[in-house]
Amino acid sequence: MFNIISTIAGILFGFGLALSGMVSPSKVVGFLDITGNWDPSLAFVMGGGVAVTVISFHFLLKRPHPLFGGRFHLPTASEIDRRLVVGAGLFGLGWGIGGLCPGPAISSLAYASPKIAIFVIAMGFGILIAKKLAPPPST
Repeated sequence: MFNIISTIAGILFGFGLALSGMVSPSKVVGFLDITGNWDPSLAFVMGGGVAVTVISFHFLLKRPHPLFGGRFHLPTASEIDRRLVVGAGLFGLGWGIGGLCPGPAISSLAYASPKIAIFVIAMGFGILIAKKLAPPPST
């Protein structure tokens, strides 16, 4: 059941990304181009996502457990360390250069674009290399 719910949530997320135009690298680049032809639409999409999250988490985290799971999996780390800063910086650089982050990139595979496929393959190799060079800390 969990896999079915996860698949439906992923499809809904991908549909939302496509509907909002966030699978288009030009949208991201347009948002980051603050000195040229700036496109603020990404800020509205992100703001909408943050608003829904803040409101829904307020109610959902009061529940003893998720509807379709045994327990909530919330992060426990609260410190800002070198690993977090370097990872965030690399993510931001890749997002700015490529115009895509993992969610929209995977959703964009539906368009069968060779450029997107190359991006996703390179992203996969980057993830594998990162896991080899800096395995997750044990908790």
